[in-house]
Amino acid sequence: MDEYATLIEKGMKVSLRPENGELKVVGKDVDVERAVYLIQNLMSLMGKGYEITREKVNSSIDLALMDKPDEIVSLASEVVAVTARGKYIKCKTLGQRYYVNAIKKNTLVFGVGPAGTGKTYLAVAMAVASYKSGEVEKIILTRPAIEAGEKLGFLPGDLQEKVDPYLRPLYDALQELFGVDNYATLIERGIIEIAPLAYMRGRTLSSAFIILDEAQNTTVEQMKMFLTRMGENSKVVVNGDLTQIDLPRGESGLKNAVKILKEIEGVEVCYFSEKDVVRHELVQRIVLAYAQAEKKKDENDNQ
Repeated sequence: MDEYATLIEKGMKVSLRPENGELKVVGKDVDVERAVYLIQNLMSLMGKGYEITREKVNSSIDLALMDKPDEIVSLASEVVAVTARGKYIKCKTLGQRYYVNAIKKNTLVFGVGPAGTGKTYLAVAMAVASYKSGEVEKIILTRPAIEAGEKLGFLPGDLQEKVDPYLRPLYDALQELFGVDNYATLIERGIIEIAPLAYMRGRTLSSAFIILDEAQNTTVEQMKMFLTRMGENSKVVVNGDLTQIDLPRGESGLKNAVKILKEIEGVEVCYFSEKDVVRHELVQRIVLAYAQAEKKKDENDNQ
């Protein structure tokens, strides 16, 4: 039903017309040039056997508007990890690729940005790839058990059962990448460890890939405690969204750490934007709307 053609017309501000077995692109010169490069690159992907989806077309439009149409093919060609079922995990945006490359090059990486940008999933994928290649011996995943308006005490079970729902996104990613049976074996052997942040106190974590998720809900003291757990041959990724802080009071440990550590060698801060949201396209528009509202509020407060 010409769905992708409609997306390109709207996103690139051009008109697409089939004429005598050819496709005619009509519009301003700069818009036509971008649209032609976009279509050529999408056709190149099709020729190489890649599936073209609505999500892929939308992300390709974003790249074309940034005058980076060649990245459409290169992003589709670079594999981050492979799931247990043989599915290739790839970066879908330039922000995601910058983040993955930062993890490869640095000991400590902060991923800061809105939900849906793939921060957690890509970090887990990199952790799995590092374990499989022998770079690390353990994978440790943690997050603070801060309730977003709800109370842990109302949930059934012991402490581990109470915090399990908070760690579910990490479980799901690991099970997809390792396979359910292999994942369970690695948990039993202690090679994969998933625990609340409070369990990290007093430990030194060596030869491990360590991920701290939802880090915007750490206090300054918790963040310092966590970062000083790092041992030899370890790699640390800290992720969070500074627009979703649920702390009852005090400064976010993530916000504080990014501010004071960003210039240190071996540390890199990666910022994601609404352009990196890879969930439903409506989520991208929702994130943008909230960001604009927050910016307007800050401007009014400063007046």
